[in-house]
Amino acid sequence: MSGAGLILAAPGSGSGKTTLTLGLLRAFHRRGRDVRGAKSGPDYIDPRFHEAACARPCPNLDAWAMPPERIAALAAGDGLLLIEGAMGLFDGAPPEGKGATADLARLLGLPVVLVVDAAHMAQSVAALVAGFARHDPRVRVAGVILNKVGSPRHEAMLRRALAPLGLPVLGALHRQPGLEHPSRHLGLVQAEERGDLDAWLDHVAGTVAAAVDLDALEALAADLPAAPESPRLPPPGQRIAVAADRAFAFAYPHILDDWRAGGAEVLPFSPLADEAPAPGADFIFLPGGYPELHAGTLAAANRFKEAIRAATCPVWGECGGYMVLGKSLTDAEGVRHEMLGLLDLETSFASRRLHLGYRQVRAAQGPFPGSWAAHEFHYATTLRAEGTPLFEVADAEGTALAPAGLIAGPVAGSFLHLIDRAP
Repeated sequence: MSGAGLILAAPGSGSGKTTLTLGLLRAFHRRGRDVRGAKSGPDYIDPRFHEAACARPCPNLDAWAMPPERIAALAAGDGLLLIEGAMGLFDGAPPEGKGATADLARLLGLPVVLVVDAAHMAQSVAALVAGFARHDPRVRVAGVILNKVGSPRHEAMLRRALAPLGLPVLGALHRQPGLEHPSRHLGLVQAEERGDLDAWLDHVAGTVAAAVDLDALEALAADLPAAPESPRLPPPGQRIAVAADRAFAFAYPHILDDWRAGGAEVLPFSPLADEAPAPGADFIFLPGGYPELHAGTLAAANRFKEAIRAATCPVWGECGGYMVLGKSLTDAEGVRHEMLGLLDLETSFASRRLHLGYRQVRAAQGPFPGSWAAHEFHYATTLRAEGTPLFEVADAEGTALAPAGLIAGPVAGSFLHLIDRAP
């Protein structure tokens, strides 16, 4: 029996999609409903909160980087699927907006519930919602949730303005303290960093359940398509050691799942706890994360460092993991910390600069040769990068960029997060 799903999107970023989605997931979960979440686009933070809210895995559904078969296969399943959009509903990569949340609505045939930040509007809300509802007939806006409403009088004004559109207003969340979540430069603080996470999720769920008609919302969900056959990424080894802790938390679940489906063992270890990779590992993966926040601990993790330096199998680092493969990492306070020294690379957060966007990449060598769809999102400054570049790179529009990454024997990495094979 297939499940049903809907998409929670918004006119723009900062509308409250994440908090609302988490509240809905926890509220349905507390009702005993089989509910799960998914996140549009290349996001590592929000999916872990989804999982904490409903105790179900949360995949990324990336309409820029993934083929339709992959997206449909990841979305398929029983129960109720709530997909949290990214940015505005129609916002995607240049030049034409590919990868927008709207692409998921078209591909999966799911209705959209529009989350509107109404804090600074009254009757104009009708023009905004009408524009989104009529913009693309292939994207069905099926309902509205009003957020950051100022008062009962404000809510009544908004509802009256929207009534002629014929779209159900499923709820209205009023402004109140305790719903916002702390953030840092790459987005939300990680789920495991909140000691009060369960209490906060329960508070948000109670607030959302009191403000939103959950039955009416669920009634809008449409059947999910059946899971198609989707090509999987072959594992780069049989025993794959994956760094997994607060410094190395950014590994895509669909990639690890593909490796397991291919017969590989995925063996987590914690560099922050000064653990070495599992004995007999034939591939070592250092994912991205926040090593800059733990640089002193990593610099002092001698057992971890000695084991990686002595490894004879391929070692792969992405973003934060790539920085740890280098000679040094300078933190935001300007303190230089010694890293693994396996690549001739020095990075710094003392002066920050945003690097952001989808990337089309190709490697002629290394553990992941060929063409890939990838994403870059970091604030690190490269002070030194000497050696053989790993990737030829172009941006989402196909414009050539400087080569990226480094490879030295069995050690390779880059700031880029690989998402899927390029079509």
